[in-house]
Amino acid sequence: PTSSRCLRRADRAGEESEREGEREEEGATPGRTELQRQRRVRGDGGGGAEGGGAGGRGGDSPMMSAMAASPCSQPSRLAPRSQMMKRSPPAVPSPPRPVQMERHLVRPPPTCPEPSCLPLDSGSSHIMTRDVWLRVFTHLSQRELCVCMRVCRTWSRWCCDKRLWTQIDLSRQRSITPPMLSGIIRRQPVSLNLGYTNISKKQLMWLINRLPGLLELNVAGCPWPAVSALCQAVCPCLKLLDLSRVEDLKDSHLRELLAPPPDTRTGKTPLFLFTCLRLAGLDLTDASSRLLARYVPHLNKLDLSQCGNISDQTVHTLTSSISPLRDSLTHVNLAGCVKVTDQCVSLLRRCSSLQAVDLRCCSLLSSETGQLLSFPHHASTSSATITAAALSSSSPSSSCPPEDRTLLKNS
Repeated sequence: PTSSRCLRRADRAGEESEREGEREEEGATPGRTELQRQRRVRGDGGGGAEGGGAGGRGGDSPMMSAMAASPCSQPSRLAPRSQMMKRSPPAVPSPPRPVQMERHLVRPPPTCPEPSCLPLDSGSSHIMTRDVWLRVFTHLSQRELCVCMRVCRTWSRWCCDKRLWTQIDLSRQRSITPPMLSGIIRRQPVSLNLGYTNISKKQLMWLINRLPGLLELNVAGCPWPAVSALCQAVCPCLKLLDLSRVEDLKDSHLRELLAPPPDTRTGKTPLFLFTCLRLAGLDLTDASSRLLARYVPHLNKLDLSQCGNISDQTVHTLTSSISPLRDSLTHVNLAGCVKVTDQCVSLLRRCSSLQAVDLRCCSLLSSETGQLLSFPHHASTSSATITAAALSSSSPSSSCPPEDRTLLKNS
């Protein structure tokens, strides 16, 4: 009876421990302290008997009592779920390496020679040769040439001859399109006018680098960010550059345009061979004259009209004994320079090759200076003429003699 009683007690303890485990899984833990107290009492009275006669079913009670006695081991059942939540996301595989293509030079196909005669529908050729047709085309305007290009393929090739397109004027166009740029490259003009257009920096750089024979370029009224493409472009034959009224062009920008890059060995710039430079209406100071005397030594014609900050110091720098412009300048335009005084006339007499100077609308010039003055030329037999018409603000046309209205006229 005693052994059967111990077995019953062990079975009850096992069932109670299983129930307690179920409660722990469900999150309900009431009466835990009471069960622990009963187990301690039972363990003191008949622990040996229970341990010896528990058998297979009673073997679970020591494990459950150990779990109840150690509270730190209870949340271990939830550990796998928390570890799954804290796992890092799977690593993203790196993209495959691009396939290295073989690099080779792509050359354009050779251009076939232009036909020397005009083929007719009958199979024969026209009596007029290509040279005679080109002489006829020289009497047509550019708009009429574009119409003739639609007649046939032969005329389309003949009308693109660069001798017919020595000057291209696209000034004040609303937009410069890629077909326009391609057409300019095809015609290879000598003089190009892009004044007051919305051409971009990339377009201008792409265009200038493909016009090796360009002699004259007009970018007047264009923004400086676009004109700054000339700082990197190479213009070996450029002789005339018109920068009049370029937006936001300062002395520092002019230095970027004229000064050579630090990696050049010769010290020559793309503008080294300039002979004509137009800087009208710019916010330049006397510091610009030092840049001109240093970096553009072959300058012949200089336009500084409507530059409000230009003074006698500029004329003194340009005509000093160490300036190469003293012997190269032939035409100077200082019209509208309000800070120029009578002293500039004596300074301009230093230039040995000077032919004409425009000093109109200079308010600080006296009435004695505001007339047509001439002095003997130092290098040739002709005499230099200074047009100094100091015009009043009230009636500019009445106080100017008729002969003074002619600009840059050689005496």
